[in-house]
Amino acid sequence: MISRVNIRDVLPSDLTSLLRLEKKCFATDRLSRRSFRHWIQADNCAFIVAELEEQVVGYSLIIFFRGTTLARLYSIAIDPDLRGLGLARKLMLEGEKISKQAGRVFLRLEVSVDNPAAIGLYESMGYQPFGIYRNYYEDNNDALRMQKCVRTVPPVAENRAIPWIQQTTTFTCGPAALMMAMRALSKNYQPSQHEELQIWREATTIFMTSGHGGCHPIGLALAASQRGYEVEVWLNRDTTLFVDGVRDENKKRVIELVHQDFVAQAKKEHIKIRYRDFHHSHLISEFKKGNLPIILISTYRMDGRKAPHWVTMSGYDEDCLYVHDSDPDPEEQSASGLDSQHLPIAHKDFLKMSRFGRNPIRTAVILKKGTA
Repeated sequence: MISRVNIRDVLPSDLTSLLRLEKKCFATDRLSRRSFRHWIQADNCAFIVAELEEQVVGYSLIIFFRGTTLARLYSIAIDPDLRGLGLARKLMLEGEKISKQAGRVFLRLEVSVDNPAAIGLYESMGYQPFGIYRNYYEDNNDALRMQKCVRTVPPVAENRAIPWIQQTTTFTCGPAALMMAMRALSKNYQPSQHEELQIWREATTIFMTSGHGGCHPIGLALAASQRGYEVEVWLNRDTTLFVDGVRDENKKRVIELVHQDFVAQAKKEHIKIRYRDFHHSHLISEFKKGNLPIILISTYRMDGRKAPHWVTMSGYDEDCLYVHDSDPDPEEQSASGLDSQHLPIAHKDFLKMSRFGRNPIRTAVILKKGTA
């Protein structure tokens, strides 16, 4: 029977069949009609179905996260009447093939700890567990998180325990990134929304091209220093930051004054500012020492917007840097933020992502081990 199953791309006309299959397969955590419509039309996923005698009997949905080499098995379903025949394996193998062709390095998934058959299948296909998420499903079951390298690269290096913190506003990625690093280096440090907003007030540039100002690297370093952390700043140029995209002369003047004030404060607090260009190997060297970089990137390769965004480095291997991103995409990622943790960024892509503006800024704030 399995030889008669055809694996193909999903079609809009499959919607009714997919909803019927979803209801038959799952009592909870079902994908909605709206979700199916979204993913049928999306271009950042691999959505395939298994068809037997013109009936949809299974599907697999894999999401490709923009700006990273990561793919995630978002959902897979097999008609209960056809389980145990190898259909799930066939869908998984095809999904891995498509992910590899799309340039993805890692495929991740979650599976209920109460589903030994699925866990056994994934283990037999080379997936390795790397975390458990408590009360992940609607029925409060825990999820085992697993990962497989779908391209021939070394396995992921183990990452030190760095908490993931979600930003609570659209403009506080800098404070969230800093709080992750500070908490990782000191268990006595207690992140909070009050802290998030206070750090933003201490580190903001006041203005940006539109909306609220983001955080200046020296401002973030000063905030860390005030909380007892040894810190240094890396900057690729000794000029006023973030002023290029601002047209209003009064706003430009404010940004220049803020920049000058941050530099003066850093000198007074003996915070080292290293004016240098850098790439991934320099950050890896710091990480090996136990230090934690937070890095400014451009979100263009993730969401098509040329916005500055702070992330926290959470690990590395021979092919990728890994980062915690405090701003999950609600259309693509789970409410727990698990897809924003340890995002792999290929070394070859890092230089393009880690610069912002017409006159590119490259900057990082390095928190030192053993402080606070």
